[in-house]
Amino acid sequence: MAEVTHKHAQAQAIVNRLARIEGHVRKVKMMVDEGRDCSEVLIQLAAVRSAINKTAQAVLEDHVESCLLSGNGSTEAVWEDLKEAFDIFF
Repeated sequence: MAEVTHKHAQAQAIVNRLARIEGHVRKVKMMVDEGRDCSEVLIQLAAVRSAINKTAQAVLEDHVESCLLSGNGSTEAVWEDLKEAFDIFF
């Protein structure tokens, strides 16, 4: 695990989103265990996927604001870091 060098502005909001996603996934798992209708499960999985995507967007925004725009490094280094973040996520 990487060493933490600074606190991100949106860290608590991201942790809160992840906790909600975790609870949602547990509920979807219960739906499958209970034999609920597949279409209901798929709807909930789509909601989980959407929540994960929104959380990833928040992490990326926080990365740009907290890491890339902090004035550290050259424009080229900042651009390379941003491209690397995109490559990892997408």
